[in-house]
Amino acid sequence: MVKPEGVWIVAACFNEQAVITAFIERVLAVPGVERLVLIDDGSSDDTVSQIRLWQARQAQLGAAAPVSLLELTRNFGKEAAMLAGLDHVRGECAAAVLIDSDLQHPPELIEAMVQKWRDGAEVVTAVRDDSDEESRFKVASAHWFYRVFNKVVDSIQIKEGAGDYRLLDAQALEAVTSLRESSRFSKGLLPWTGYRSVELPYQRVIRSGGQTSWSPFKLVSYAFDGIFSFSVLPLKVWTVLGVLISLLSLVYASLIALRTVLIGVDVPGYASMMTAVLFLGGIQLIGIGVLGDYIGRIYVEAKDRPHYFIRAIHNS
Repeated sequence: MVKPEGVWIVAACFNEQAVITAFIERVLAVPGVERLVLIDDGSSDDTVSQIRLWQARQAQLGAAAPVSLLELTRNFGKEAAMLAGLDHVRGECAAAVLIDSDLQHPPELIEAMVQKWRDGAEVVTAVRDDSDEESRFKVASAHWFYRVFNKVVDSIQIKEGAGDYRLLDAQALEAVTSLRESSRFSKGLLPWTGYRSVELPYQRVIRSGGQTSWSPFKLVSYAFDGIFSFSVLPLKVWTVLGVLISLLSLVYASLIALRTVLIGVDVPGYASMMTAVLFLGGIQLIGIGVLGDYIGRIYVEAKDRPHYFIRAIHNS
């Protein structure tokens, strides 16, 4: 068997009709790129039509157009779409680059990533620098997420500013695609494999077209996915909290008993009783919610459903 030597690009697409043509042309202009694999994650706009039209124009011109389109049957989410792309290129290339198709990841950085890989890096990670053009809220929330994640997770540490923009060599690619868990958090899975990573700084710019599908609620949910996927500390926190509350309750009960013996019984206050009941009830519900989240993940993993289905593959 001939060992693959080329570098393939993997990019998930969701409602990117405004920028997808420019993205394709900028990626293919990068030296060393052998093929671009686009994964449409159930777009509701004309993303697929724009890609197919671009392929048709290249065919009419008789030009080489190394672009493949994997059309998923519905929107499975970015993590599933990236996995579909990596599954498709596994064994076909010597290295694969994960990149967003909204042009916030500059394709021109790929050339430097490839050079780092040829110099011996197993993984090359693009890291956002301090000149990030995102909103203050998004930058601040990302900053706090990385701090919290690295505090509660012992097995790995995520570099602040590191996202999904990475180059993986064939071994790292094989390792990542072998991890088939349903609740995927690639920012953590990639460093968890342990392959040597080299970092490259870059400036993430604002979107040049279209709208992001990441609402604040989805970002918070994704952050919890990352923490719950790599740490059981939230469960331990509620165990410790329960013990502390029990000890405080025991001390308080002892004080009440002593007070009763010394000065007698008085009428308890309604406000203090309701405060204690509501506080403890809220603590219990939060603890049950955390426990339920872990149990829900076990339920999803036990079903072992496929991560995605492909409707069609279009090659040019």
